[in-house]
Amino acid sequence: MRVRRLRRHPAGLDVTPFINLIVVLVPFLLSTAVFSRLAVLELSLPAQSGSFENLNGGDLKLEVVIRPDRLEVNDLIGGRLVDPIPHTANGPDTKRLNALMLELKKRFPDKTEATLLAEPNTPYEQLVRVMDAMRTAKTANGAQIVRTELFPQISIGDAPLSTVRRGT
Repeated sequence: MRVRRLRRHPAGLDVTPFINLIVVLVPFLLSTAVFSRLAVLELSLPAQSGSFENLNGGDLKLEVVIRPDRLEVNDLIGGRLVDPIPHTANGPDTKRLNALMLELKKRFPDKTEATLLAEPNTPYEQLVRVMDAMRTAKTANGAQIVRTELFPQISIGDAPLSTVRRGT
C-alpha cells in the first residue's frame, strides 16, 4: 500500500485585520490629538492716566478686569478708559459694558482683540456673561435687530492684585 503524504505549504501571513485596525485608529487619533501653539505675548506698560475721550486713532489694547464688586475697562497703552462699572444685584453690569464696547468698536472698527482678566473666585457664569457682552451687541437697524460683532478674539487671564483698599 502506498502512503500518500500531503505537501505542506508554509502559511501566509494575513495582515488584513491589522490594516483594518490602522485604517480606523489613525483618523481617530488624529481627530482627538491636541496640538499646542506657542505664542509670544507682547506687553506694554499702561500710561499713568487716560480717558475714553482722549483716545485717538492710534492703537487700542483693550483690557476688562472682573473684580468682586466692579468691572474695570482699561487700555494698556492709555490707562483707565472709564470709571469702574459697579456690579448690579445680578452681578456684572453687562448692559453698560456692552454699550461701552459698542462705542469703542465705533472708534476702532478694525480691532478684534481684547483681554479679559478675572480674579480667582469669579463664578463661571459671570465670566461667560462678560465675554458675551464683549463679543457681540444687538443693535436696531430700522425694524430689525442686527447682531454686531465687537471684540470676538478674547484672551483670558488672571487679574492683577487690586490697588483699591476697602474700608480705609
